[in-house]
Amino acid sequence: MSEYAALTIDVELFSQTPAYRAASGSTDREGIGLDGLAFLRDALQAANATATCFVVSEIADTYPEAVRSLAADHEIGSHTHTHRLLTDLEPAERYAELRRSKERLETTTGTTVEGFRAPAFDFGPEHFHALSAVGYTYDASVVASRRIPGFYGGEYRLQHPAPATHVDPTAPDGVTAIPTSVMPGLRLPLTGFWLRLFGVRYTILGMRLLARRGIAPVLYVHPWEFVDLPAVEGVPRRVTFRTGAWMRRALERILAQPYAFTSLRRILEATDARTAPTTAADNEAR
Repeated sequence: MSEYAALTIDVELFSQTPAYRAASGSTDREGIGLDGLAFLRDALQAANATATCFVVSEIADTYPEAVRSLAADHEIGSHTHTHRLLTDLEPAERYAELRRSKERLETTTGTTVEGFRAPAFDFGPEHFHALSAVGYTYDASVVASRRIPGFYGGEYRLQHPAPATHVDPTAPDGVTAIPTSVMPGLRLPLTGFWLRLFGVRYTILGMRLLARRGIAPVLYVHPWEFVDLPAVEGVPRRVTFRTGAWMRRALERILAQPYAFTSLRRILEATDARTAPTTAADNEAR
């Protein structure tokens, strides 16, 4: 049974989300999500928990102290520089997003950035080669869910940390893939919109089932989910559903569960993913 769990935070502002960028309306509120980030820092401290924070490095340009405060207690990873979908970009643009983000975050925090997560878990060919070329050692962009129209999923069945060759046989050595957790059997994510849709007991049950199999649950949240969002024309209801106070209560219940919440780097060290066995489920593709 796994004693570890990971709460990962995709540190992006509401204005940087694909839903807001595609909306017909707008808001004049700035920095939506920063208050949620402050709540997350306090909640993690109260639970004696460590997180991995995948930061959109544009935030470091405008709010550098918010990023530095995270780095004081938590692992910093990259969530690109501008939070554009990688498959919408040309290869040179994708490489620039990876490189610029890593450099900007390391300069801001004074720490080494080893991990990466793609916006919306969206990545294309040569992804692991680009990560390796820039200097990342692990990737958290795989979510092994069933195919969800309008979301993601259907491509992979990876359940535990493993060499990136389990995802792409041509991936270079030295890059590890650590998947975001899904509910066993149902194969829907445990967090994100699915936590807000199905409720916190769904997430806690999934964590328990994974831990019994020796898999450390990997959860993800966004700072803007913990604040009261403005009504913006064109932003889908699923984006704003059960945000604010509901999510704050849900996170406190999750952090109260009997796991050692730690960074992805620490979980990789504990599991030695470099020698993880290949299984038929891991290699089942689209």
